[in-house]
Amino acid sequence: MKNRKLTRTDVNFWLDFALLIVFLLLAWASIILRFVFPPAFQAEGWTLWGWTYERWADIQFTILGILALGLLIHVMLHWTWVCGVVASRVSQTKGSGRDDGSRTLWGV
Repeated sequence: MKNRKLTRTDVNFWLDFALLIVFLLLAWASIILRFVFPPAFQAEGWTLWGWTYERWADIQFTILGILALGLLIHVMLHWTWVCGVVASRVSQTKGSGRDDGSRTLWGV
């Protein structure tokens, strides 16, 4: 097999795949906290697989932070597209034209 470079499309694919996995983990941790444990103030002494309610809440928060970081990277990788869409919606023009920096300003 050839030693090929990682393309931007490959990076986007693997980032999106990782975001899907992280989202599913977040959903799983949230379901455990919501439906397995009683409310936090009544969960004293309860454990699941050796982890307390507080530990599961920490896991959920950590996963949420990882998801937020991944989403930030995702938006950064698509920033030119975001700026182009916002600029075209605001100025009601189509086409790529010359970019004088106004797209970035509209995107921000």
